[in-house]
Amino acid sequence: MTYILQVLLFQLAFLLVYEIWLKKETFFNYNRWYLILAPSLAFLLPLLKLDFLSDALPAENLKNLGNINVWLPEVMIGSGNTSISENATTIAETSGSVNSWLILYASGVLLSLILLIIKFRKLQQLSAKSKIKLEHGLRIHSIPNSDIACTFFNKIFIGDQISAKEKQQIMAHELVHIHENHSLDLLFFEILKIIFWFNPLVYIFQNQLATVHEYIADQTAVKISGKKEYYHQLLNTAFSTQNISFINQFFNHSLIKKRILMLQKNNSSKLSKFKFLLVIPLMLAMLTYVSCSDVETKEDTDSSLSQYNYSLQKGEDLESDPEKNRIHKDFEDFLINNPDYVSWATIDYESDMVSYSVHKSSEKVPESYNKMIVSKKDGTEYTMYMNLKATGSNTTSSNKKYDQNSPKNWDNKAAVPYAVIEKVPAFPECDQWVDDARKNCTSSEISKFVNENFDTSLGKQLGLTGVNRVIVQFRIDETGSIVDIKARAPHPELEEEAKRVVGSMPDMIPGEQNGRPVSVMYSLPIAFQVSE
Repeated sequence: MTYILQVLLFQLAFLLVYEIWLKKETFFNYNRWYLILAPSLAFLLPLLKLDFLSDALPAENLKNLGNINVWLPEVMIGSGNTSISENATTIAETSGSVNSWLILYASGVLLSLILLIIKFRKLQQLSAKSKIKLEHGLRIHSIPNSDIACTFFNKIFIGDQISAKEKQQIMAHELVHIHENHSLDLLFFEILKIIFWFNPLVYIFQNQLATVHEYIADQTAVKISGKKEYYHQLLNTAFSTQNISFINQFFNHSLIKKRILMLQKNNSSKLSKFKFLLVIPLMLAMLTYVSCSDVETKEDTDSSLSQYNYSLQKGEDLESDPEKNRIHKDFEDFLINNPDYVSWATIDYESDMVSYSVHKSSEKVPESYNKMIVSKKDGTEYTMYMNLKATGSNTTSSNKKYDQNSPKNWDNKAAVPYAVIEKVPAFPECDQWVDDARKNCTSSEISKFVNENFDTSLGKQLGLTGVNRVIVQFRIDETGSIVDIKARAPHPELEEEAKRVVGSMPDMIPGEQNGRPVSVMYSLPIAFQVSE
């Protein structure tokens, strides 16, 4: 929405410059190109960012990113779980909202396309009832019982009721439209009107351009018959027009007065050309506006980052604290919508407390923090740094307590970060998809597989209650095999079950970087709900 508003604002600024300083000048070809380029630049300028160096990391540096892994969306299993249905409802509502806007936009595009087809149909009907004569590579259509005069590419439509003398002047005028490719200009705006049908300024630019086209043609044609005779003909000729916006019409009633006034106007001085230099400071102002608006947003954001801070005790469930749950949702929404910011998760191993905070991505991260990519079920993701403590063997005793909120740090070997990989690993059923659709399909299939294969009866057998969090880490290697499976859970048997389920998943389609298979490390959080 911000982009659309900026485009409208910039197009309006360009249009005001034209109306105030350029419209009355006789540099018609300069004005023509101004009216074509100005709206195009308005679409481009809001996209020009100053951070051109934020390119994807080169492949040769990937070996230094071994501490990155991909966090898949949490899988909810077990009895008494309402989170899945609630999440599905939220996704459905969001999808419905997006679809409504998409349907509205598509309807506008379809209507605009139909209107353009109707205009072409009118032109086709005009051509069908005409007598065609070829002259010097041009198709001259003589329209019976008509005094129409218009042009479309190399076709000249002219009524047979126009006198021979008038035809000579009209032909000189219409030939300019053909040689200057004016129909191409107008067709360009017809395409813009289909894509940006909701933008009224595109229609205004096209009307202004059509007027300039007539000035250009008049400027050449008047040299044949002289100014006085030419505009007398404009005044005295009975005229007829067709309401087709992409043809150049000689007898356009709304333009005749403007054309006569412009014919009587003296040529602008050469110094007036310097008015076109106004475009330079205008564009600089636009770029400054785009940059400053980003800076202001970031400054406002930085001053309120503390509102996203919260802490969780080991075993604490967010659902049990509505206020923390609200902050957590705001925390994730902010990080997803502001990629220049990252989260820090600081684990206090003595008090078993995890503190979450938001920081600029440019802020120096302590060396003990490892980078993770947290992926959501809707395909969005954000970056988190966590001070994971290195561990040795995964061997545990049945009486040992386990952290239910955060994973420990396992060796990542040479895992490739999800954010820069060209082709991410995929479940066999998802190979036909690309980009976000491929990620979402794979996440969904993994979640489905875990739900269908996890032995939920273990909860009661082990005497567990409430929400029990299991975190499984695994690697999809260069062959698509699932290897290096490790787990953390409140009970060793839960760990073994999680490893069994993940290990029984089918081989994946391996990820690719620069055309070569690569391994990718994943972490899969599982929330196991055991009813009382």
